[in-house]
Amino acid sequence: MKKTLLLSIAASAIIFAGGDIAPVEPAAPASADFWGQIGFAYQFQDEDYKNPGDFGDKENNAFSTSIVLGVEKEIGAGFGFGAELAGWSDFGLDIANGSRVEAASQTDAEVSQAYLTYTFGNTAIKAGRQALPKAVSPWAWTDRSAGVIDWSYDGIVIANTDLADTTLIGAWVGQIYHNSQEQYHVSESAGLFMLGLINKSLSNTTISAAGYYVSESKYDLNRAAGADAKDTWSLWANSVTNFDSMNLGIQGAYVDGDYANTDATFAIAGKVGTSWGNFDAELIASYINDGDYSLRMAGTTLEDSALWTDNEETSDIVHHTTGDVQGQSAILAKAGYKLPFGKIYGSLGYWDFDNVKSGYIENTFGARAGYKFNVAGVDAKVEYRYRDQQYKDTNDKTRQRIRVEAYYKF
Repeated sequence: MKKTLLLSIAASAIIFAGGDIAPVEPAAPASADFWGQIGFAYQFQDEDYKNPGDFGDKENNAFSTSIVLGVEKEIGAGFGFGAELAGWSDFGLDIANGSRVEAASQTDAEVSQAYLTYTFGNTAIKAGRQALPKAVSPWAWTDRSAGVIDWSYDGIVIANTDLADTTLIGAWVGQIYHNSQEQYHVSESAGLFMLGLINKSLSNTTISAAGYYVSESKYDLNRAAGADAKDTWSLWANSVTNFDSMNLGIQGAYVDGDYANTDATFAIAGKVGTSWGNFDAELIASYINDGDYSLRMAGTTLEDSALWTDNEETSDIVHHTTGDVQGQSAILAKAGYKLPFGKIYGSLGYWDFDNVKSGYIENTFGARAGYKFNVAGVDAKVEYRYRDQQYKDTNDKTRQRIRVEAYYKF
């Protein structure tokens, strides 16, 4: 069948998401109408804030097997449909008390995507419950935990490629779901509106931008629960250039709203990378001011944002601030080396907070090292993560994690 822009947009989540997501992202090959993935994810870790214990105790561990099945079909006259089903279970194994799929139940299933499509000329429309790739929608986007979509969106996405080297994207979102459970009516009235573009007119350069507007948002954006609905808006922009063995990038974000006594949040990040043969490395630095608004529309204050220095080491540090922590600076170094049967990789990061109140995090050091590989068609990864958080006027806290994941895509 003739493939539409919609599948290309969905695939961009895999292309642009980076090494952390690639092993667990089920792909829809351009030549296939059906796709799927089966696998498992197991996490060993030491104590967290709710379950004190030793490293590897099942009280702290998380385990899930998962299966994902998807289809996208063209019916005729430009019309089509798509759907994705997902299920996960721990099969009652007494090896972990938590689920690697971010869901309330350790065994469940869901319709993670269900949408209609229509194409005419260079325009494609996708309406229904769907994923929003980070490369297309950095403020309200979809990730996967243990291979299963975590956040999905009821809405309409329109993509057009009439302009040379340019994809224009418009979107409307009415509701947000977390593992099939409704989380937010995005707005009292009109919902969330997004306009974006991806442009490759300049040689070896990709420029992307997205703007959002939410009229009378019911999502409180870190304000007090029950606060009156207010308008909110956000702007994001990236530019990445590759030349010879180098790559350079700059990123900016801005979020503001009509809530009283609040300040806008803005962030800026820059990166430089290089590669020589099988070796690659990247250095990223960022700054976030002391604004009151989240850099991520969906999720909670504990979720990662699309800022380049955000990763799991920062997920419960806060990638934005709420007035208690005044500003955040970060530096993150990454490196990797390709082997005949895979790739070893690692990173070191440091996040610093200014003018911290007593009891809050002053700074955090994070590190990770891993090996990802493919054997007999199975994408697998073993990764170690370490984090040390320094608190003002209190003891520091450390966390270790080992993750083992394996997925077979078909």
